Amino acid sequence: MTTATMDSRSCLLVVDVQYGFMPGGGLPVAGGDAVVPVINRIAPRFANIVLTQDWHPADHVSFAANHPGRQPYETIQLPYGEQVLWPKHCVQGTPDAALHAELQLARAQLIIRKGFHREVDSYSAFVEADRRTTTGLAAYLKARGISSVYLCGLATDYCVNWSALDARAEGFEVTVIEDACRAIDLDGSLARAWADMTAAGVRRIDSLALSNP
Repeated sequence: MTTATMDSRSCLLVVDVQYGFMPGGGLPVAGGDAVVPVINRIAPRFANIVLTQDWHPADHVSFAANHPGRQPYETIQLPYGEQVLWPKHCVQGTPDAALHAELQLARAQLIIRKGFHREVDSYSAFVEADRRTTTGLAAYLKARGISSVYLCGLATDYCVNWSALDARAEGFEVTVIEDACRAIDLDGSLARAWADMTAAGVRRIDSLALSNP
């Protein structure tokens, strides 16, 4: 098997590995907890690690509970376009929003919190759903000379997908580590996400393709 060798120009981007997306969480992703040991196994291969953390106020616009008469997974129109309404999840300061305690990522250099603007949802680690509000991550990575981003985490078809596409748009080489991700797969969203990522030039590998440290 061909292996990928990490260097100082590569970064592991760990997306939303939080209790809110684990079985029993506010917005559970099936098998979400299975990504934790995979991420722990590959993390030592990387000199650079960045995490994202969904961090919503309780009255966030994306929560179905904040729209009387609406149910989770319905869609509404907001000023920036169509918005899926989600179950309440990852509310700031709650256990649901905490990063998984078994993640072994003490060497991570940055945590990007997203979704904290009440009126705008935020899937991507780079740009919020209004497609104007930046998180500053692209500038941070470029300032550090990083040119290649490897993504893992939750969920493949939403936050990983949007982050991968935005990373490509910013000019980074992008790879998704498939077995270190899990999907929501809402009405075919996973197949669409992979098609969009492939069309954008995102690579797709298994964690075993990463070389030993």
